[in-house]
Amino acid sequence: MSAYFDEDEEQRARLTGTTLRRLLGKTRPHSRLMVGFLVTVSIVSVLDAVYTYLRKLIVDQAILGGNQAVFWQSVIAYAATIALQSLGVLGFIYLTGMLGQRIEYDLRVAMFNHLQDLSFSFFNRTPVGWLIARVTSDSERVAQLLTWGLLDVTWGIFNIATSAIFMFVINWRLAVVVLTVLPVLLVIAAQFQKRILAEYRRVRRFNSRIVGTFNENITGVRVVKALNRESENLREFGRSSGDMYQASYRAAWLSALFLPAVQLVTSIALGSIIWVSGRQQNWGGMTVGSVQAFVSYLSFIMWPIQDLARVYSELQHALASAERIFGLLDTTPAVSDRPGAFDPGTIRGDIVFEHVGFYYDPDKPVLQDLNLHVREGEAIALVGPTGGGKSTIVNLLCRFYEPVEGRIRFGQHDYRDLSLHAIHSRIGVVLQTPHLFSGSIRENIRYGRLEASDEEFEASARLAGAHAFVTQLDQGYDSPVGESGQLLSVGQKQLISLARAMLRQPDVFIMDEATSSVDTLTEALIQKGMDTLMRGRTSFVIAHRLSTIKKADRILFIDQGRIVESGSHAELLRAKGRYYRLYAQQFRQELERRHDAVDRGDGAVEAALA
Repeated sequence: MSAYFDEDEEQRARLTGTTLRRLLGKTRPHSRLMVGFLVTVSIVSVLDAVYTYLRKLIVDQAILGGNQAVFWQSVIAYAATIALQSLGVLGFIYLTGMLGQRIEYDLRVAMFNHLQDLSFSFFNRTPVGWLIARVTSDSERVAQLLTWGLLDVTWGIFNIATSAIFMFVINWRLAVVVLTVLPVLLVIAAQFQKRILAEYRRVRRFNSRIVGTFNENITGVRVVKALNRESENLREFGRSSGDMYQASYRAAWLSALFLPAVQLVTSIALGSIIWVSGRQQNWGGMTVGSVQAFVSYLSFIMWPIQDLARVYSELQHALASAERIFGLLDTTPAVSDRPGAFDPGTIRGDIVFEHVGFYYDPDKPVLQDLNLHVREGEAIALVGPTGGGKSTIVNLLCRFYEPVEGRIRFGQHDYRDLSLHAIHSRIGVVLQTPHLFSGSIRENIRYGRLEASDEEFEASARLAGAHAFVTQLDQGYDSPVGESGQLLSVGQKQLISLARAMLRQPDVFIMDEATSSVDTLTEALIQKGMDTLMRGRTSFVIAHRLSTIKKADRILFIDQGRIVESGSHAELLRAKGRYYRLYAQQFRQELERRHDAVDRGDGAVEAALA
């Protein structure tokens, strides 16, 4: 999907003054590099024309004319010109590379920093692949345009200008004849590049379709075989591959025709030079050196025109990349600090939801007139059917989102008057699917509190129940976890995540389905760690396994964005309402698991269940 999206963006992209100014504005912090780059490029292109003229003098006056003084003067000047040009080439390649790297660095840092400020709603609706492409390929494409693309344009313009000037110096009449070729070359180059670009766009579009089809067939191979879709999928793949082949063939054919067409026009221009040279008595005479110089100057004009046509097509790609980058940088966070937001030093105290309403889609309210008063140190459990609003309540509590209606208070403060850092830094969250970062177990536990002492670090790991399994690993706490923790089991990742939350010592603690994907023994370890962390601390627990929440001070049954039932475990059982029915269903399942464990003779599991 994102591949098609990017293709559409490229075809809609148009060169505008605003976009171009913003693009060039990215070079402003590096103005010295930019000036040095432009100066060295212009000097080198001028020297190209100068030493071509020196060759004319050497041929006409020194070699054919026999003037030794002019010969040695021209040779010395020629050598000096080449030396200066070599230094100039070294200079502009270095400056171009430095400028490109710095612009790309600036773009990536700006986007990465901006992403840290964006709200959860942005990441919910934006594919990760799209964001990665912005930070990597798009920033590289824009940097390439602003350096090597600009280099080609500058070089081409100066080459054309200086070549034209020297041609007029040698023979203005012949220069006028030769320069009439310019419009023809420009039209040919523009038309070919337009058609080639269109075909390559078709190639990329078909390629995206083929990659998508290939990926879906490999990842969904079980469904493909179960539904006997192999033959139909093969036909679809063949059609897409055939379409791509035809588009690639047309693009290759047009590319093959482009150079001969340019060479044909150039040959006509060269023929004009030779023809006029033969009529030198009418046009002031054309020496051998003059003809040679004209041929060289003509090549200086021909190749830049091809480069300019290529840069123009690249400009359209880079323009789409720039618009995507600027669109990302212009995105404003849905949740941000108000003017005057402050840090009260703690968010301990009562937490109050007052007539809170919230929706992701205006036509589908998630929470409706929710009122909840949580006393400091109280443990609140949230249960109910999937989609009832449990996770939304804790997302609002963490201020990942803000209420559409009503307000939430921490103590006496509307939490929108507090800074985001004040809230996020004092809430500990353990999620259903814990995320570990590439690195060691030690680095992942310390992630939220780098300044913690070794004693605090190990104490948190012991309380979370992670110390026992970590010490059995070959490298202990320095053991790598792999990408997203793939070297560890789900239960081990959850214990590390719990240790990370413990080390943070939060004012408010949230457990969101943290035990739903682990075995019974690991659940018992996590429950023990939770009890320690929740002691004396305001806590919110979301769980489907009711054994995890029986000890909560208050259990809230949430359905369709409303609190349907509220009370302790014993009170809700006596009420024999929806919580009672949910508990009875799970109790029967627990009994079945207990009997299965006894039948297997699994004493450890039996002890854990007890």
